[in-house]
Amino acid sequence: MQLDPERSYDLIGDIHGCADTLKLLLERLGYREQGGVWRHPWRQVIFLGDIIDRGSHIRESLHLVHDMVDRDQAYCIMGNHEFSALGWYTPAPAGSGKQFVREHSPRFTKLLRETLLQFDPYPNEWRAFRDWFMELPLYLESERFRVVHACWDKYLMAQFCPQLDEGRLTPDLLRQSAFEDSFESMALNRILRGTDMPLPNGLTLISEEGFVRTVFRTKFWEEHPKTYGDVVFQPDGLPEHAARVPLEEHQRRRLFLYGAEEPILFVGHYWCSGRPGPLKPNLACLDYSAVRGGKLVAYRLDQETQLNPAHFVWVDVERKER
Repeated sequence: MQLDPERSYDLIGDIHGCADTLKLLLERLGYREQGGVWRHPWRQVIFLGDIIDRGSHIRESLHLVHDMVDRDQAYCIMGNHEFSALGWYTPAPAGSGKQFVREHSPRFTKLLRETLLQFDPYPNEWRAFRDWFMELPLYLESERFRVVHACWDKYLMAQFCPQLDEGRLTPDLLRQSAFEDSFESMALNRILRGTDMPLPNGLTLISEEGFVRTVFRTKFWEEHPKTYGDVVFQPDGLPEHAARVPLEEHQRRRLFLYGAEEPILFVGHYWCSGRPGPLKPNLACLDYSAVRGGKLVAYRLDQETQLNPAHFVWVDVERKER
């Protein structure tokens, strides 16, 4: 989907059910609720996905975002949590070894738990929102900037985007992603979850949610990294002995996907911390761990071609929404 290159936009990171904080952020950005919809006289919002799961006001968040999109006050792209919700209900094709595209494992059961609980009294609403998820594009772009939930790999995008329906998933692509070794699965994992690497020397880690992990999330923009520690990009870092392990040349080449000559790129997904700011002059992550004592973050984009640290705006998430 193409964006108007002349328009001013406010890009907002992962909400995860923090509807009250989202309203505070919209007020800070100059939006006002009119006729049940949040509006600005001349700007539009772009939501970076992951509206659902974890937080205490998931249903309210979805209504707010959906209504803004429906009234042309916002765009919203798909996050990995919306994709997981679709996969949870979609039967997997024969031969995939699965019952559903997204297996009903302890991990995904825990991730979807709050969403399913909050929509339990509203099954028709939840079904309608899942239909709406299929309408969400996987990315947005203009001549000046791009928006994707986790990672922009231009070579992969060139192969995968022609299969999409104007940037949107098709039911067949969703089903084919059940095959873990398929191109569709690899492409959607890259776009919605980013790049990762196996932990060195058979190491495993326990995530904050209690799951055993054998891989770690990586940066996809470091041109000359030397060690594993140079490319780790997740809240829980690597143990010091693992961080010191040297990268091999083929690993460096595989990881470097977004250079300084590319348009500004906005992503969410990665649970950043600290003071919001650019990762590179042309790269920003707007996910700052909203439901883990963090911030809901926006970037005010006008006509700049490099990110301006002064254009980051945020609200600390109140304890009641974590």
